[in-house]
Amino acid sequence: MDNTLKKTNKIIPWILASRPKTLSAAFTPIFVATAVAYSVLRPTENKVTWAYSIFALLASIFIQIGTNLINDALDFKKGADDENRLGPKRVTQSGLLNSKQVMFGGFLSFLIAILFSIPIVIHGGIPIIIIGIISLLFGYLYTGGPYPLAYVGLGELFVILFFGFTAVLGVFYLQTGFITAAPIIAGLQVGLLATVLISINNFRDYIGDKRVGKMTLAARFGKKFARIEIVLLFLFTYLLNIYWVYSGNIWAGLLPMLTLPLAIKIIISILNNEPSQIFNKYLGMSALTQILFGFLMGIGFFIR
Repeated sequence: MDNTLKKTNKIIPWILASRPKTLSAAFTPIFVATAVAYSVLRPTENKVTWAYSIFALLASIFIQIGTNLINDALDFKKGADDENRLGPKRVTQSGLLNSKQVMFGGFLSFLIAILFSIPIVIHGGIPIIIIGIISLLFGYLYTGGPYPLAYVGLGELFVILFFGFTAVLGVFYLQTGFITAAPIIAGLQVGLLATVLISINNFRDYIGDKRVGKMTLAARFGKKFARIEIVLLFLFTYLLNIYWVYSGNIWAGLLPMLTLPLAIKIIISILNNEPSQIFNKYLGMSALTQILFGFLMGIGFFIR
């Protein structure tokens, strides 16, 4: 029993460091991309290969975990995570793991992602190799390197590009061998909702971030900008559903609208509350919104 408890105590910090609530940002684009590919391929009687999507999902999850771990270690080193932090516990800052352990875990996660990528690289060729290399590189550069993206206000752009366009277009290409407008629009919607997560996170931490020179958009432009940014990210996501309705994918456009009340609740909460630990709740609600939105959109493509 004691050995089991010790093993559990060793595992828990790694689970915390992986930030499981954020991993919806890895699942959603893969599922949506597969559903869009299914919709496009169905008239030709070709079928999606679920194995490719599963390997892409596993690689994406470990790239995100690696990014989270490196972010945990480097934010602590740079002073962005301290005893005044409003967000969830960070394992390096709290002393559960040291920065060397967490950095090693981050690079190990990247290695695991590479291993899971082998089958899809064999199938997809050069384009998938390029996507994989760029994803790994920018996973480190998010908080690493001389000009970390998160510290110069490029975090939102990173999320839209990699957890929206890159993930959706990459998996769609794996399944079909070509690109159309559909995965571009879907990738934008998924990316915008993923960006809501980082925007709420940055708004919550903007005072502490500004103090240590982590100039996120919220730290750089203030509360009013941060609130407007979150509202616009939601607004454009839902407005883009009009595209699906007019392109004949009616269910893909209508089913995600079931999540609109939850999005509105988040918006009202953000507008009426000052940044504090309550924003952790809004972060969880936003992750739920993204995964439900993506799931319902995907179902819409499958039942077209």
